[in-house]
Amino acid sequence: MNGGALAVVLLGSVLFVSVGVVQAAAQSDGMTEEEAARLGEEFGIVVGAVDEDIQKELKLERPQGVAVFEVIGNSRADYAGIKVRSVIKEIDKREVRTMADFGSAIKKAMKECNFTVGTYEPADPGDPVGWGVNFHFVGCKRD
Repeated sequence: MNGGALAVVLLGSVLFVSVGVVQAAAQSDGMTEEEAARLGEEFGIVVGAVDEDIQKELKLERPQGVAVFEVIGNSRADYAGIKVRSVIKEIDKREVRTMADFGSAIKKAMKECNFTVGTYEPADPGDPVGWGVNFHFVGCKRD
């Protein structure tokens, strides 16, 4: 079963459906990584899967979330204080584990005027506290 195919098996009068595939399709709303990346750029960030370097730097157990590789100046993401090398873990209380999760969540959130983005971030140089979780308020972009 590749490509998001739905497994349905009929045995007697009982119908079995592959729940994992159904849940994944429902969560991602058919979102592709390319569309998620494009939506990220509309928001003002260049994103991708968490790579091994970021996973080690932030001491993440699993490479979950979406890594921010670039913040576009004068964008909603820039004004909200999103940082390069942070990992987006949630958008407006929707968990982000994959690019598809990110795309679905940011697509819905950008239709709103205000929303939050939860990130896991590296420490600023000289910061004695170190890395941690941060919540960014994203308001309406004003010209």
